[in-house]
Amino acid sequence: MQMTQSHLKTLMIDTSTGFYKILRYEIGNFWGPVDLGIHLAKRYDSLNIGTGLLAGSIFPGSNRLVFNGFSPCWHGFYVSSMGGAGLVFDDLGINMVSVSGKANTPSVLYLNRVHGEEIEVEIIPVRLRKIWEQGRKGVYSLMEHTLELFKDRYENDPRILATGPASLFTDFGAIGSAPVRKGKLTYVDCWAGRGGFGTKLLKKHGVAAVIYGGTHIDEDFRDRNVADSWFQDRYQKKLSAKDMETTTKYRYDPAFNTGGTFGVNFATVEDYIIAFNYKTIYWTDKQRLKLHKEFVVDHYLKQFNEETIKPKNQKTCGEPCGAVCKKMKDHFKKDFEPYQTMGPLCGIFDQRAAELVNHKADTLGFDAISVGGVLAWLMECIAEDIIKPKELGVNGKPRFDTEGFDVVKDSMHNAKIAVALLEEIASENSKINLMEGARKYARNLARTKGMDVLNKFVYNAFARHGWMVPNQYWTSGVLSPMGIMGKYYNDYGKDFIAPRDLGHQNAHRMIKELMLDNTGICRFHRAWAEDMMPAIIDKLFGQKKKFLRSVALTASRINSRNASIFWESKRNIDFVHNFLKKKMEKGDNSPELKHWCDRFDNEPKEAAIDFWYEIHKGIHESLREFPD
Repeated sequence: MQMTQSHLKTLMIDTSTGFYKILRYEIGNFWGPVDLGIHLAKRYDSLNIGTGLLAGSIFPGSNRLVFNGFSPCWHGFYVSSMGGAGLVFDDLGINMVSVSGKANTPSVLYLNRVHGEEIEVEIIPVRLRKIWEQGRKGVYSLMEHTLELFKDRYENDPRILATGPASLFTDFGAIGSAPVRKGKLTYVDCWAGRGGFGTKLLKKHGVAAVIYGGTHIDEDFRDRNVADSWFQDRYQKKLSAKDMETTTKYRYDPAFNTGGTFGVNFATVEDYIIAFNYKTIYWTDKQRLKLHKEFVVDHYLKQFNEETIKPKNQKTCGEPCGAVCKKMKDHFKKDFEPYQTMGPLCGIFDQRAAELVNHKADTLGFDAISVGGVLAWLMECIAEDIIKPKELGVNGKPRFDTEGFDVVKDSMHNAKIAVALLEEIASENSKINLMEGARKYARNLARTKGMDVLNKFVYNAFARHGWMVPNQYWTSGVLSPMGIMGKYYNDYGKDFIAPRDLGHQNAHRMIKELMLDNTGICRFHRAWAEDMMPAIIDKLFGQKKKFLRSVALTASRINSRNASIFWESKRNIDFVHNFLKKKMEKGDNSPELKHWCDRFDNEPKEAAIDFWYEIHKGIHESLREFPD
């Protein structure tokens, strides 16, 4: 069965003039929002928003909305994505919107397509700061305001992308969205957080929010019998059965009596727990296990299981999907990494306290992982008297010592300091100036406070000012010198992998993840999608070899701009060093591991440089346009 779609239709919008046009790019030359996005970003420095070829199809997880362009915080080409938001985007009858230029005043971009007619495009100025102070505040009030302005124009429920104050006052503002049901905004917010594309949308292009939707019906693959036959041939199971099997973790895993990324990851992290701004990497396994048992399993995770898992408070991101991965408690959505960085990493182990900080960060429109890393770093600096609280616009010192730590009271104490820091960051004339990023801010602090302040900040560095707080797994892969970091374009397993081989594994992971992003598939479905997607694309569009070659070429193009910088913070080096020592203590007796442990013990900086470059070599060996 072959689909008749032959081109990727892209709506080009210049927000400085309001001019727009449709361009068509042949499938085969481009396969999706990422490889086409690289082409457009290079030419127009645009923010590109689009779906994969399977959006609107019967395949679960196929409706991610993909954002890409040159990131204001990473300072390189970056890819971010948002669950479910591609389903309504598909009603526009196009594959991508490419936004260039800059509106004279903060505006809402309105997109609508009614019954196959031409897409309606309007750019409407709004009083942004006033709107942010209304209703639910920030991102949420902007979504509500935009919906109220335009909902009567849509026959079906539209979807809204919105920014918050973080996009105005920092380089890592996120884009938030929540499904609309029966004309009302739901609480199941979804985010394109990593990469600072909220900042790019607002400050580079003058667009504070986008509302889109329509009634256009295009050709989507809907033949379940055909799809089931493909899955029966490969797995001896129908599509739905295979998908339910592979998304067990995100729904409910009986092996751990919990579910979702929050539940399963916190249940299994054990002695790999990261807390108090990574200070736990210096602890013994016994100390970390005690912290995990008493603060996480017996309290933080227990609350989650009782309030979210047992009553089955779970939703989808906006598309039909058996994973129901959005774990809810009232209007709070519980995901692992935000509730890790603005949880244990900040010395917070209680749900009420974590909800307070996470909701404030979301309201202000921050990339949750990065802002959590920044908060934890600043809080440790305050706790250790490197920076005085008043210098950061807050009162009091965090509790960053477990002795006598009250899991409820001290968590809330730390949460209130974190909230005060968030409010200070997202304000005009802030004492914490992150307009050009936390890395530059940290370097400036180091010039007056000494290197100790910089050495406590864990981040990946890219080019001169680019930065990214790593994903929350204690493994050397998350600090790799890849062309894109902060997503999962790298190995993040717990095993020791020799650095040269780690580079190869990172490259392999990047290619697999790019294939999913370029087809708009949620990575929660990767257990079958990575295996089946080339065959599915081949059956529907042909040219399987050309498709796979395109993915590899896209990875090499991203890597050709790889301007990763060797670890600037001592804690980055300690993070890797102590991970290696931990693997030795766990019984890994490989000569390669012993070699690196000895080197780090004797000459940590020289060892770190060589380790970093060995990963780099493996990456470049693997991501060549013309491999040997």
